Amino acid sequence: MNAHTPSQRSPEAWARQLLQDGYCIIPDALPELVVTALNADLDPVFAVTPLCQGLFYGERTKRFGSLLKHSTHMSALVMNATIIDAVETVLGDACDRIQLNVAQAIEIQPGEARQLPHRDHDMWQGAKGGHEYLVNVIWPLTPFTRENGATLIYPHSHGAAGMARTDLGEPVAAECGPGSAICFLGSTAHGAGANLTNLPRRGIVVGYCLGWLKPYENQWLAYPPEIARAFSPELSALVGYAQHRPNLGNYEGQCPSILLRNEVPRHIGAIDALRPDQEAMIATYVDEIART
Repeated sequence: MNAHTPSQRSPEAWARQLLQDGYCIIPDALPELVVTALNADLDPVFAVTPLCQGLFYGERTKRFGSLLKHSTHMSALVMNATIIDAVETVLGDACDRIQLNVAQAIEIQPGEARQLPHRDHDMWQGAKGGHEYLVNVIWPLTPFTRENGATLIYPHSHGAAGMARTDLGEPVAAECGPGSAICFLGSTAHGAGANLTNLPRRGIVVGYCLGWLKPYENQWLAYPPEIARAFSPELSALVGYAQHRPNLGNYEGQCPSILLRNEVPRHIGAIDALRPDQEAMIATYVDEIART
């Protein structure tokens, strides 16, 4: 875990604000020097990345992922202790473990239009309102201002009550600088603002979702075993080298972390990975069978 933890408020307090307002902005979540170094590492990738195609992604916008293999500084964002703890508080009741949904760099060029307001949980087709599906965190690489396209967030548009509203109301421009973290729920309506300046604005989106969902970014392709072996155990688990009970995301019936060993067995025996309630149900069934 990253040792730099904002001291102003606890992760539980940030989680409460997320659930109350649909978003929060954590100041000084990381030293600005870390974000500056990350921005420098990504400079050459931004330079060669083509503009997006499509009105949602933005045709004056650049996007690319697989960020954990583009810069060693990226893990400080993904594994930020305060944010991980807050996300687990928000999502923990609906999953066994969280997972990384996306780590994407975004550069909004001058002249880009305002993005359609949307809710990121709509990438999944399950019923909405009973629980949250994800938490997103935007890390500015350059200062975010209303004029250069800072993310526009609609307070209290989240959850069953917020989604039932017919009028989103006026958005808040998430204005802040490098080192701050803009957090919002998957059910919170938001969208990038228009860039009315003559300079691009850059940011990183790190998203965390329920561990039993198919993530937006295919993590195993982004970070195959030869890459993930260099990650910490916590980070490798977050990008998918861990099972979600019962038995989801397994490799040959075992936790896929087996692929990160120096030597992987040629033949692997399957091992149950069940929830406690399922283990109890099976134990009861076996006892009943034994008595008949």
